[in-house]
Amino acid sequence: MSWKGSGRDGSRGYHHGNLREALVRAALELIAEKGPSGFTFAEAARWAGVSPAAPYRHFRDRDELLADVALRGFEHFEAALRRAWNDGRPDPSTAFERMGKAYLAFARDEQAYYSAMFEAGISLDAVPALKAAGDRAFAVLREASEALIATLPAKGRPPALMMALHVWALSHGIASLFGRGDAARRALPMPAEELLEAGVLIYLRGLGFGEEQDAARPGASPP
Repeated sequence: MSWKGSGRDGSRGYHHGNLREALVRAALELIAEKGPSGFTFAEAARWAGVSPAAPYRHFRDRDELLADVALRGFEHFEAALRRAWNDGRPDPSTAFERMGKAYLAFARDEQAYYSAMFEAGISLDAVPALKAAGDRAFAVLREASEALIATLPAKGRPPALMMALHVWALSHGIASLFGRGDAARRALPMPAEELLEAGVLIYLRGLGFGEEQDAARPGASPP
């Protein structure tokens, strides 16, 4: 596929290319500029340089186009998290921290995908493939949580699902407020990565992580 033009007047299009991919790319650019609810199906067609009727060859409506964008986003997101987790190497704690940074990097660098994934209001129950893609991405976080929990003494280990949900909520909140790649990002007197690292550290300390290391330090008080 080769693009022509770059304006808002419909001059952006393609020559003998893949119409579906052209529409997805148009949707991504419109989401980045106007948000997932800020454009119409016809506008996506104009942005791709095709007639208003052309998108119906591939998508039922704008929501189906957005669902396709969101599904692709979750696939890229899962791949980014898996690369960062890297099967917990060199150790679960280091890999877990690295994965948090990857989460924020994706939200910042792939803002249009991230908006389609979490801000488009698409019903996951109505799009099984999208729900499955989201579940696969979350499964990476749950896998990492399970590996980290396994380093604790067996007695008193927290549920992995609970921990994964808490860390996800914390990561998503920081990404949405302070780590965005658009003008909606709030000011923060520190990098978003440092805020997430501190927040996760406090949370993990509350679950008992690090207690054995503290007890082993010289001069530590006996429990």
